[in-house]
Amino acid sequence: MPKFAANLSFLFKEGPFIERFSAAMAAGFDAVEVLFPYDEPAKDIIEVLRITGLPMALINTPPPNYTGGPRGFAATIGGQERFEHDFRRALRFADALGARHLHIMAGVAEGDEAHETFVQNLTWAAGFAEDRSPERRLTIEPINTVDMPGYFLKDFDQAAQILDEVGAPNLGLQFDTYHAHKITGDMPATWAKHGHRALHIQIADPDGRHEPVAGAIDYPAFFAQLDAEGYAGYVSAEYNPRKSTEAGLKWLKEAKAAMRA
Repeated sequence: MPKFAANLSFLFKEGPFIERFSAAMAAGFDAVEVLFPYDEPAKDIIEVLRITGLPMALINTPPPNYTGGPRGFAATIGGQERFEHDFRRALRFADALGARHLHIMAGVAEGDEAHETFVQNLTWAAGFAEDRSPERRLTIEPINTVDMPGYFLKDFDQAAQILDEVGAPNLGLQFDTYHAHKITGDMPATWAKHGHRALHIQIADPDGRHEPVAGAIDYPAFFAQLDAEGYAGYVSAEYNPRKSTEAGLKWLKEAKAAMRA
């Protein structure tokens, strides 16, 4: 059965950040992820992870946050020194939290030189992480340019080419079904082509980025397919609840019941 994670940057925002962990545990999630945890004391997050027993599935780099600033800069020409500095900090934070994955955001860029910059930065990061934190896995994620105009990594074929060029065993694909639908219009076909590269999955309904219910994407069928294929990673709920988080969790209960049947 797929293991479901709650993205606490999206879910359970009815309460303070540190209380969202226990809410996720009570709701039946198997893990959590946080986009940018850097504004919170690491010791507080470590303690609540210990109390709840929830693993940290993923965090993003760069720190501290992209509110009002760049959404990553791994593909930014001339930004290698800044990338390496902030990646070191993000990796230390990931190590402290025991985060399984560290998502490297490309940022706004375009052209061949940006491509080369991204490949060079990823190659360096994969080697650095392998030496310092061999259990950590790195991910890259194609993001649709309606939500993030100008974002460099905007296509799954592009991501596959980059992963092949870097060729690092600790670097893989972060497959967001919402973005896959927005980019290609055919999430199942995109998964069929690129799912073997996926280390981590994120889910949301393409219509408004709400709860992952059957609609444009048949999520019950997708969950069953993941189970049949033996997918071993997390499936993270990264969506904006229509009402309260709790009111929209019928999909999770149904998914877990279906997998037990």
